[in-house]
Amino acid sequence: MPELSTAPAVHRDVAVSGAEGGSRNTPFLPVIILGGEAKALSVARSLGRKGVRVYAMGDAESVVSRSRYCTWLSPTIGGGLEASWARWLLGTESDFLRGAVVLACGDAGIRVIARHREELLSRFILDDSNPPAQLAMLDKFTTYENAVAAGVATPRFWRVESRQQVMALRDQLVFPLIVKPRLSHVFEEKFGKKYLNAPDFEQVLAGIDAASAACVDVLLMEWIPGPDTRLCSYFTYLDDAGNALFHFTKRIIRRYPAGMGPACYHITDWIPELVEPSLKLFRHVGLRGLANVEYKQDERDGRYKIIECNARFVASNALVASAGFDLAAFVYNRLTGRSQSPLEKFRSGIRMWDPGRDWTAYRQLRAAGEMTFPQWAGSVLHRQTFPWFSWSDPMPALARAIRGLVGAHGRVPSAR
Repeated sequence: MPELSTAPAVHRDVAVSGAEGGSRNTPFLPVIILGGEAKALSVARSLGRKGVRVYAMGDAESVVSRSRYCTWLSPTIGGGLEASWARWLLGTESDFLRGAVVLACGDAGIRVIARHREELLSRFILDDSNPPAQLAMLDKFTTYENAVAAGVATPRFWRVESRQQVMALRDQLVFPLIVKPRLSHVFEEKFGKKYLNAPDFEQVLAGIDAASAACVDVLLMEWIPGPDTRLCSYFTYLDDAGNALFHFTKRIIRRYPAGMGPACYHITDWIPELVEPSLKLFRHVGLRGLANVEYKQDERDGRYKIIECNARFVASNALVASAGFDLAAFVYNRLTGRSQSPLEKFRSGIRMWDPGRDWTAYRQLRAAGEMTFPQWAGSVLHRQTFPWFSWSDPMPALARAIRGLVGAHGRVPSAR
Protein backbone atom coordinates (compact mmCIF):
# COMPACT_ATOMS: atom_id res chain seq x y z
CA MET A 1 0.00 0.00 0.00
CA PRO A 2 1.26 3.52 -0.77
CA GLU A 3 2.43 5.43 2.26
CA LEU A 4 1.15 8.78 3.44
CA SER A 5 3.65 11.59 3.01
CA THR A 6 3.70 14.21 5.71
CA ALA A 7 4.74 17.70 4.64
CA PRO A 8 6.06 20.24 7.13
CA ALA A 9 3.57 22.34 9.04
CA VAL A 10 2.14 25.20 6.99
CA HIS A 11 0.38 28.42 7.93
CA ARG A 12 -3.38 28.47 7.47
CA ASP A 13 -5.67 31.46 7.65
CA VAL A 14 -8.66 29.24 6.79
CA ALA A 15 -9.35 25.52 6.88
CA VAL A 16 -8.45 24.09 3.50
CA SER A 17 -8.96 20.73 1.89
CA GLY A 18 -10.04 18.72 -1.07
CA ALA A 19 -12.74 16.97 0.94
CA GLU A 20 -16.44 17.13 0.17
CA GLY A 21 -16.71 20.36 2.13
CA GLY A 22 -19.50 22.83 2.58
CA SER A 23 -22.96 22.77 4.03
CA ARG A 24 -25.26 20.48 2.12
CA ASN A 25 -27.91 23.21 2.36
CA THR A 26 -25.71 25.75 0.58
CA PRO A 27 -26.33 25.78 -3.20
CA PHE A 28 -23.32 25.20 -5.42
CA LEU A 29 -22.29 28.11 -7.62
CA PRO A 30 -21.57 27.15 -11.25
CA VAL A 31 -18.02 27.09 -12.61
CA ILE A 32 -16.58 28.21 -15.96
CA ILE A 33 -13.31 26.53 -17.01
CA LEU A 34 -11.05 28.35 -19.47
CA GLY A 35 -8.88 26.12 -21.67
CA GLY A 36 -6.88 23.05 -20.82
CA GLU A 37 -7.32 19.42 -21.84
CA ALA A 38 -6.46 16.75 -19.25
CA LYS A 39 -6.35 19.38 -16.51
CA ALA A 40 -9.72 20.83 -17.48
CA LEU A 41 -11.21 17.35 -17.64
CA SER A 42 -9.96 16.49 -14.14
CA VAL A 43 -11.37 19.75 -12.73
CA ALA A 44 -14.74 19.18 -14.45
CA ARG A 45 -14.96 15.62 -13.13
CA SER A 46 -13.99 16.58 -9.59
CA LEU A 47 -16.51 19.39 -9.30
CA GLY A 48 -19.21 17.73 -11.41
CA ARG A 49 -19.23 14.66 -9.16
CA LYS A 50 -19.86 16.94 -6.19
CA GLY A 51 -22.93 18.43 -7.85
CA VAL A 52 -21.38 21.61 -9.25
CA ARG A 53 -22.68 22.70 -12.67
CA VAL A 54 -19.54 23.01 -14.81
CA TYR A 55 -19.20 24.92 -18.08
CA ALA A 56 -16.07 24.83 -20.23
CA MET A 57 -14.65 26.53 -23.27
CA GLY A 58 -11.52 25.76 -25.22
CA ASP A 59 -10.11 24.60 -28.51
CA ALA A 60 -12.77 23.45 -30.99
CA GLU A 61 -11.32 19.92 -30.99
CA SER A 62 -11.12 19.56 -27.21
CA VAL A 63 -12.28 16.16 -25.95
CA VAL A 64 -13.39 17.88 -22.74
CA SER A 65 -16.55 18.74 -24.68
CA ARG A 66 -17.46 15.04 -24.52
CA SER A 67 -17.48 14.87 -20.73
CA ARG A 68 -20.78 14.20 -18.98
CA TYR A 69 -19.62 16.50 -16.21
CA CYS A 70 -19.53 19.74 -18.19
CA THR A 71 -21.58 21.82 -20.59
CA TRP A 72 -19.53 23.03 -23.54
CA LEU A 73 -19.56 26.72 -24.41
CA SER A 74 -18.88 27.82 -27.99
CA PRO A 75 -18.22 31.57 -28.19
CA THR A 76 -17.96 33.05 -31.65
CA ILE A 77 -14.29 33.02 -32.60
CA GLY A 78 -12.86 36.30 -33.83
CA GLY A 79 -9.41 37.72 -33.18
CA GLY A 80 -8.12 34.51 -31.56
CA LEU A 81 -9.21 32.40 -28.61
CA GLU A 82 -8.19 34.86 -25.91
CA ALA A 83 -10.06 37.77 -27.47
CA SER A 84 -13.09 35.56 -28.11
CA TRP A 85 -13.22 34.26 -24.54
CA ALA A 86 -12.86 37.78 -23.10
CA ARG A 87 -15.57 39.13 -25.39
CA TRP A 88 -17.97 36.32 -24.38
CA LEU A 89 -17.27 36.61 -20.66
CA LEU A 90 -17.71 40.39 -20.65
CA GLY A 91 -20.68 40.44 -23.03
CA THR A 92 -24.37 39.72 -22.70
CA GLU A 93 -24.03 36.07 -23.78
CA SER A 94 -22.62 35.18 -20.37
CA ASP A 95 -25.29 37.01 -18.36
CA PHE A 96 -26.94 33.71 -17.36
CA LEU A 97 -23.70 32.77 -15.56
CA ARG A 98 -23.15 36.00 -13.62
CA GLY A 99 -21.79 35.14 -10.18
CA ALA A 100 -20.13 31.93 -11.37
CA VAL A 101 -16.57 30.91 -10.43
CA VAL A 102 -14.08 31.25 -13.31
CA LEU A 103 -11.00 28.99 -13.27
CA ALA A 104 -8.05 28.99 -15.67
CA CYS A 105 -6.81 25.57 -16.80
CA GLY A 106 -4.50 26.84 -19.53
CA ASP A 107 -2.09 29.67 -20.25
CA ALA A 108 -4.57 31.46 -22.50
CA GLY A 109 -7.08 31.44 -19.64
CA ILE A 110 -4.52 33.00 -17.29
CA ARG A 111 -3.88 35.78 -19.79
CA VAL A 112 -7.60 36.50 -20.20
CA ILE A 113 -8.16 36.70 -16.44
CA ALA A 114 -4.99 38.71 -15.79
CA ARG A 115 -5.70 41.26 -18.53
CA HIS A 116 -9.40 41.74 -17.69
CA ARG A 117 -9.38 41.02 -13.97
CA GLU A 118 -11.17 44.13 -12.72
CA GLU A 119 -13.93 43.88 -15.33
CA LEU A 120 -14.37 40.17 -14.71
CA LEU A 121 -14.57 40.68 -10.92
CA SER A 122 -17.69 42.77 -11.45
CA ARG A 123 -19.39 39.73 -12.99
CA PHE A 124 -17.70 36.58 -11.64
CA ILE A 125 -15.78 35.07 -8.72
CA LEU A 126 -12.06 34.75 -9.47
CA ASP A 127 -9.33 32.93 -7.59
CA ASP A 128 -6.69 34.85 -5.65
CA SER A 129 -3.96 36.08 -7.94
CA ASN A 130 -1.35 38.74 -8.59
CA PRO A 131 -1.70 39.32 -12.36
CA PRO A 132 1.80 40.77 -12.97
CA ALA A 133 3.34 37.79 -11.17
CA GLN A 134 1.21 35.31 -13.11
CA LEU A 135 2.17 36.89 -16.43
CA ALA A 136 5.84 36.93 -15.40
CA MET A 137 5.69 33.17 -14.73
CA LEU A 138 4.08 32.54 -18.13
CA ASP A 139 7.17 34.00 -19.79
CA LYS A 140 10.04 31.51 -19.54
CA PHE A 141 12.71 34.20 -19.79
CA THR A 142 11.28 36.32 -16.96
CA THR A 143 10.75 33.11 -14.95
CA TYR A 144 14.48 32.33 -15.17
CA GLU A 145 15.42 35.96 -14.48
CA ASN A 146 13.31 35.94 -11.32
CA ALA A 147 14.69 32.56 -10.28
CA VAL A 148 18.24 33.90 -10.51
CA ALA A 149 17.25 37.00 -8.50
CA ALA A 150 15.63 34.77 -5.87
CA GLY A 151 18.69 32.55 -5.61
CA VAL A 152 17.05 29.50 -7.24
CA ALA A 153 19.17 27.27 -9.50
CA THR A 154 18.46 27.38 -13.24
CA PRO A 155 20.00 25.98 -16.39
CA ARG A 156 22.16 28.47 -18.29
CA PHE A 157 19.99 30.59 -20.60
CA TRP A 158 20.32 33.39 -23.15
CA ARG A 159 17.79 35.83 -24.51
CA VAL A 160 17.89 35.95 -28.31
CA GLU A 161 15.86 38.01 -30.75
CA SER A 162 17.76 37.64 -34.00
CA ARG A 163 20.29 35.54 -35.89
CA GLN A 164 22.83 38.33 -35.36
CA GLN A 165 22.47 38.02 -31.59
CA VAL A 166 23.07 34.28 -31.81
CA MET A 167 26.21 34.84 -33.87
CA ALA A 168 27.52 37.23 -31.23
CA LEU A 169 26.84 34.65 -28.48
CA ARG A 170 28.49 31.75 -30.30
CA ASP A 171 31.52 31.46 -28.04
CA GLN A 172 29.37 31.52 -24.86
CA LEU A 173 26.96 28.75 -25.83
CA VAL A 174 27.13 25.22 -24.45
CA PHE A 175 25.66 22.23 -26.27
CA PRO A 176 23.21 20.63 -26.53
CA LEU A 177 20.75 23.51 -26.28
CA ILE A 178 17.01 23.98 -26.45
CA VAL A 179 15.31 26.70 -28.49
CA LYS A 180 12.55 27.38 -25.97
CA PRO A 181 9.51 29.64 -26.32
CA ARG A 182 8.93 32.50 -23.95
CA LEU A 183 5.20 31.69 -24.12
CA SER A 184 4.61 27.93 -24.39
CA HIS A 185 1.00 27.96 -25.62
CA VAL A 186 1.84 30.33 -28.49
CA PHE A 187 4.77 28.14 -29.56
CA GLU A 188 2.75 24.92 -29.39
CA GLU A 189 0.05 26.42 -31.61
CA LYS A 190 2.71 27.10 -34.25
CA PHE A 191 4.98 24.05 -33.95
CA GLY A 192 2.96 21.36 -32.16
CA LYS A 193 5.73 20.83 -29.58
CA LYS A 194 7.12 22.47 -26.47
CA TYR A 195 10.53 23.44 -27.87
CA LEU A 196 13.14 22.64 -30.52
CA ASN A 197 16.27 20.60 -29.86
CA ALA A 198 19.56 22.16 -30.96
CA PRO A 199 22.48 19.72 -30.57
CA ASP A 200 24.85 22.01 -32.49
CA PHE A 201 25.21 25.60 -33.64
CA GLU A 202 23.66 25.01 -37.05
CA GLN A 203 20.53 23.65 -35.41
CA VAL A 204 20.42 26.69 -33.14
CA LEU A 205 20.40 28.96 -36.17
CA ALA A 206 17.73 26.83 -37.86
CA GLY A 207 15.57 27.00 -34.73
CA ILE A 208 15.96 30.76 -34.40
CA ASP A 209 15.10 31.22 -38.08
CA ALA A 210 11.99 29.03 -37.72
CA ALA A 211 10.84 30.93 -34.63
CA SER A 212 11.49 34.27 -36.30
CA ALA A 213 9.50 33.26 -39.38
CA ALA A 214 6.60 32.27 -37.10
CA CYS A 215 6.91 35.53 -35.10
CA VAL A 216 7.45 33.62 -31.87
CA ASP A 217 9.77 34.96 -29.14
CA VAL A 218 12.26 32.38 -27.86
CA LEU A 219 15.34 31.97 -25.68
CA LEU A 220 18.19 29.48 -25.63
CA MET A 221 18.41 27.14 -22.66
CA GLU A 222 21.09 24.68 -21.68
CA TRP A 223 19.99 21.05 -21.90
CA ILE A 224 20.27 19.45 -18.46
CA PRO A 225 21.73 15.95 -18.84
CA GLY A 226 20.15 12.92 -17.22
CA PRO A 227 17.06 10.72 -17.71
CA ASP A 228 13.48 11.92 -17.50
CA THR A 229 13.17 10.26 -14.08
CA ARG A 230 15.10 13.25 -12.70
CA LEU A 231 12.14 15.54 -13.47
CA CYS A 232 9.93 16.43 -10.52
CA SER A 233 7.42 19.05 -9.41
CA TYR A 234 6.24 21.00 -6.37
CA PHE A 235 2.67 22.24 -5.82
CA THR A 236 1.10 24.63 -3.33
CA TYR A 237 -1.46 27.40 -2.88
CA LEU A 238 -0.37 30.84 -1.68
CA ASP A 239 -2.81 32.93 0.32
CA ASP A 240 -3.04 36.72 0.16
CA ALA A 241 -0.10 37.01 2.57
CA GLY A 242 2.07 34.65 0.54
CA ASN A 243 1.73 31.73 2.98
CA ALA A 244 1.87 28.19 1.55
CA LEU A 245 -1.30 26.32 2.50
CA PHE A 246 0.04 22.85 1.62
CA HIS A 247 3.04 21.08 0.10
CA PHE A 248 2.84 18.36 -2.61
CA THR A 249 5.55 16.81 -4.78
CA LYS A 250 5.76 14.17 -7.52
CA ARG A 251 8.20 12.67 -10.00
CA ILE A 252 8.07 11.71 -13.67
CA ILE A 253 8.69 8.11 -14.68
CA ARG A 254 8.51 8.55 -18.46
CA ARG A 255 7.53 11.07 -21.08
CA TYR A 256 7.05 10.97 -24.83
CA PRO A 257 9.00 11.81 -26.84
CA ALA A 258 11.71 10.88 -24.36
CA GLY A 259 13.75 13.86 -23.27
CA MET A 260 11.37 16.52 -24.60
CA GLY A 261 7.69 15.58 -24.59
CA PRO A 262 4.89 15.82 -22.02
CA ALA A 263 4.93 13.22 -19.25
CA CYS A 264 3.03 10.00 -19.89
CA TYR A 265 3.76 8.33 -16.53
CA HIS A 266 3.99 10.05 -13.11
CA ILE A 267 4.33 8.94 -9.49
CA THR A 268 3.78 10.82 -6.24
CA ASP A 269 6.77 11.09 -3.94
CA TRP A 270 7.74 13.43 -1.09
CA ILE A 271 10.79 15.50 -2.14
CA PRO A 272 11.45 17.99 0.66
CA GLU A 273 14.37 19.62 -1.21
CA LEU A 274 11.85 21.30 -3.54
CA VAL A 275 9.98 23.27 -0.88
CA GLU A 276 12.50 26.00 -0.03
CA PRO A 277 13.56 27.03 -3.56
CA SER A 278 9.96 26.97 -4.78
CA LEU A 279 8.74 29.26 -2.03
CA LYS A 280 11.73 31.58 -2.53
CA LEU A 281 10.72 32.00 -6.19
CA PHE A 282 6.99 32.38 -5.51
CA ARG A 283 7.52 34.96 -2.77
CA HIS A 284 10.10 36.86 -4.79
CA VAL A 285 7.60 37.45 -7.62
CA GLY A 286 4.59 37.80 -5.31
CA LEU A 287 2.63 34.87 -6.69
CA ARG A 288 -0.83 34.16 -5.23
CA GLY A 289 -3.21 31.23 -5.63
CA LEU A 290 -2.25 27.89 -7.18
CA ALA A 291 1.44 27.53 -7.93
CA ASN A 292 3.47 24.73 -9.47
CA VAL A 293 7.13 24.57 -10.42
CA GLU A 294 8.92 21.81 -12.36
CA TYR A 295 12.57 20.94 -11.80
CA LYS A 296 15.18 18.62 -13.21
CA GLN A 297 17.94 17.32 -10.96
CA ASP A 298 21.24 17.91 -12.75
CA GLU A 299 23.31 14.71 -12.60
CA ARG A 300 26.50 16.78 -12.84
CA ASP A 301 26.08 18.58 -9.52
CA GLY A 302 22.93 17.06 -7.94
CA ARG A 303 21.11 20.43 -7.86
CA TYR A 304 17.43 20.78 -8.71
CA LYS A 305 17.17 23.34 -11.51
CA ILE A 306 13.96 25.05 -12.48
CA ILE A 307 12.37 24.13 -15.82
CA GLU A 308 9.10 26.07 -15.70
CA CYS A 309 6.47 27.53 -13.40
CA ASN A 310 2.67 27.35 -13.71
CA ALA A 311 0.21 29.48 -11.75
CA ARG A 312 -2.80 27.27 -12.51
CA PHE A 313 -4.03 23.68 -12.59
CA VAL A 314 -1.62 21.42 -14.50
CA ALA A 315 -1.88 18.25 -16.58
CA SER A 316 -1.17 15.96 -13.61
CA ASN A 317 -4.11 17.35 -11.61
CA ALA A 318 -5.91 13.97 -11.65
CA LEU A 319 -2.85 12.39 -10.01
CA VAL A 320 -2.77 15.03 -7.27
CA ALA A 321 -6.45 14.37 -6.55
CA SER A 322 -5.94 10.59 -6.47
CA ALA A 323 -3.18 11.06 -3.91
CA GLY A 324 -5.58 12.91 -1.60
CA PHE A 325 -5.26 16.58 -2.57
CA ASP A 326 -8.31 17.45 -4.68
CA LEU A 327 -7.18 20.89 -5.79
CA ALA A 328 -10.31 21.67 -7.78
CA ALA A 329 -12.48 21.15 -4.70
CA PHE A 330 -9.89 22.97 -2.58
CA VAL A 331 -10.01 26.11 -4.74
CA TYR A 332 -13.78 25.96 -5.21
CA ASN A 333 -14.47 25.52 -1.49
CA ARG A 334 -12.11 28.35 -0.64
CA LEU A 335 -13.72 30.76 -3.11
CA THR A 336 -17.30 29.90 -2.17
CA GLY A 337 -16.78 29.77 1.60
CA ARG A 338 -17.56 26.10 2.01
CA SER A 339 -16.18 24.33 5.09
CA GLN A 340 -13.11 22.14 4.62
CA SER A 341 -10.58 20.11 6.54
CA PRO A 342 -6.82 20.66 6.14
CA LEU A 343 -4.68 19.31 3.31
CA GLU A 344 -1.93 17.74 5.38
CA LYS A 345 -0.97 14.33 3.99
CA PHE A 346 -0.89 12.87 0.51
CA ARG A 347 -0.26 9.28 -0.53
CA SER A 348 3.16 8.45 -1.95
CA GLY A 349 3.49 5.88 -4.71
CA ILE A 350 0.27 6.83 -6.52
CA ARG A 351 0.73 6.60 -10.29
CA MET A 352 -0.89 8.26 -13.30
CA TRP A 353 -0.45 6.51 -16.63
CA ASP A 354 -1.37 7.42 -20.21
CA PRO A 355 -1.23 3.91 -21.76
CA GLY A 356 -1.17 4.83 -25.46
CA ARG A 357 1.57 7.42 -25.22
CA ASP A 358 3.54 5.35 -22.73
CA TRP A 359 3.48 2.36 -25.10
CA THR A 360 4.94 4.62 -27.78
CA ALA A 361 7.53 5.84 -25.27
CA TYR A 362 8.47 2.23 -24.52
CA ARG A 363 8.92 1.50 -28.23
CA GLN A 364 11.21 4.51 -28.55
CA LEU A 365 13.26 3.41 -25.54
CA ARG A 366 13.41 -0.18 -26.81
CA ALA A 367 14.67 0.99 -30.20
CA ALA A 368 17.41 2.92 -28.39
CA GLY A 369 18.35 -0.17 -26.37
CA GLU A 370 17.30 1.50 -23.11
CA MET A 371 14.35 -0.71 -22.10
CA THR A 372 13.11 -4.27 -22.57
CA PHE A 373 9.49 -5.40 -22.67
CA PRO A 374 9.71 -7.16 -19.28
CA GLN A 375 11.11 -3.95 -17.77
CA TRP A 376 8.29 -1.88 -19.23
CA ALA A 377 5.59 -4.38 -18.25
CA GLY A 378 6.95 -4.57 -14.71
CA SER A 379 6.86 -0.79 -14.42
CA VAL A 380 3.15 -0.55 -15.31
CA LEU A 381 1.80 -3.51 -13.32
CA HIS A 382 0.45 -1.25 -10.59
CA ARG A 383 -2.87 0.29 -9.71
CA GLN A 384 -3.20 3.32 -12.00
CA THR A 385 -4.93 6.67 -12.26
CA PHE A 386 -5.70 7.66 -15.85
CA PRO A 387 -5.69 11.24 -17.13
CA TRP A 388 -8.38 10.63 -19.74
CA PHE A 389 -10.34 7.48 -18.91
CA SER A 390 -12.97 7.15 -16.22
CA TRP A 391 -15.60 4.41 -15.94
CA SER A 392 -18.16 7.05 -14.99
CA ASP A 393 -17.13 9.35 -17.87
CA PRO A 394 -15.71 7.26 -20.75
CA MET A 395 -16.52 9.49 -23.73
CA PRO A 396 -13.52 11.88 -23.56
CA ALA A 397 -11.08 8.93 -23.67
CA LEU A 398 -13.04 7.33 -26.53
CA ALA A 399 -13.11 10.61 -28.48
CA ARG A 400 -9.37 11.01 -27.95
CA ALA A 401 -8.68 7.45 -29.13
CA ILE A 402 -10.81 7.97 -32.27
CA ARG A 403 -9.10 11.28 -32.95
CA GLY A 404 -5.72 9.55 -32.73
CA LEU A 405 -6.76 6.71 -35.05
CA VAL A 406 -8.32 9.01 -37.64
CA GLY A 407 -5.44 11.46 -37.38
CA ALA A 408 -3.02 8.62 -38.14
CA HIS A 409 -4.67 8.35 -41.55
CA GLY A 410 -3.97 11.97 -42.40
CA ARG A 411 -7.21 13.65 -41.41
CA VAL A 412 -7.83 16.03 -38.54
CA PRO A 413 -11.02 14.90 -36.80
CA SER A 414 -13.34 16.98 -34.69
CA ALA A 415 -13.67 16.09 -31.03
CA ARG A 416 -16.78 18.22 -30.62
